[in-house]
Amino acid sequence: MDSKQDASQSLKSLGGNYPGQIVLVLQGGGALGSYQAGVYQALHEAGIEPDWIIGTSIGAINASVIAGNEPENRLPRLKQFWKKMEQNPIWNFRDAFPGFNEKLSYWSTVTNGIPGFFRPNPLAHAGDFYPLGPEHAGYYSTAPLEQTLGELVDFDLVNRCKPRLTVGAAHVRTSMMRYFDSRDCELGAKHIMASGALPPAFPAVRIEDELYWDGGILSNTPTEAVFDDNPRKNSLIFAVHLWNPSGAEPHTMAEVLNRHKDVQYSSRIASHIVRQQQVHRLRHVINQLAARLPEAELRNEVVQELVGYGCSTQMHVVRLLAPQLDRETHTKDIDFSQSGIMRRWDAGYTHTKAVLERAPWVGEFDPLSGVVLHEQMEVMPVAAE
Repeated sequence: MDSKQDASQSLKSLGGNYPGQIVLVLQGGGALGSYQAGVYQALHEAGIEPDWIIGTSIGAINASVIAGNEPENRLPRLKQFWKKMEQNPIWNFRDAFPGFNEKLSYWSTVTNGIPGFFRPNPLAHAGDFYPLGPEHAGYYSTAPLEQTLGELVDFDLVNRCKPRLTVGAAHVRTSMMRYFDSRDCELGAKHIMASGALPPAFPAVRIEDELYWDGGILSNTPTEAVFDDNPRKNSLIFAVHLWNPSGAEPHTMAEVLNRHKDVQYSSRIASHIVRQQQVHRLRHVINQLAARLPEAELRNEVVQELVGYGCSTQMHVVRLLAPQLDRETHTKDIDFSQSGIMRRWDAGYTHTKAVLERAPWVGEFDPLSGVVLHEQMEVMPVAAE
């Protein structure tokens, strides 16, 4: 029996009737996004395909590759994309100088970009006031990414909305978050590129005559799109986080820079979830109170409007958190070394398999709880190879 059959049988024994639509939420985080690919591999092998994928930045890219391919081609396309991202040094110093390969990968990325993703924009170094134009004002050009998306993503398939795809981007003029949703509009490569246009590295992308930057500037964990959806549905949400919201006190400048980036991009997700739990609990309370009102009261238009704020949906949020690698620094999001990509991919795969085995969404829960959070077990740093 192969691993896919093993996983599927195990899930069935734990109650494979999932509590609603399957939603996959993917954070932004550059090279850290290979963890998300490992998460998807575990879901795929268990026979779980998302009904809705929401992504920001690298999460939007991974999401588009999944949504833009038939189920049997999704994993091969993800592997193809991440193979394109690998930065392999000409010389291998792994055994003699631990961590040196990662430094070579970093400097190669900064200097040369990544074929299939971005390339240097020499004119960006002509001076801070050189008139580059709004769609070219970045240290790199993401034109190679547009070509890669064209090769790996079938946007006709994306726009059939199976699965539904949503990507977040920041509106440059108004600082407002906008979610481009295949349910509401046709998506193309530009929408994915806009979601990942992180300044000042990448230039803004123009859509419908408006400029957009990376959605992670405003909300790097787009779970809010599920909570605010209309109509709301019972959901099992796999929220894949690349930045650790919790961490030790820093003692060195390297640790300060690393921790600062985690704090900046973890998007206050813990407090956000708590607020959503409170809001949805109140919705359930309204629903319970409405059930106790006399029929005559329920026909009252004012009462009907108030009752409309109630809701009976329940959303299970399974939070998966990428691990810290040994010797990890604030440059981890551009660690496109082969070893970095594979270790994070393997971690996402292992973590997700463990969560699926536990199936924490199975059981009895407080009927007033509209949002149930299932935390991943403690994640230890991943040792270097």
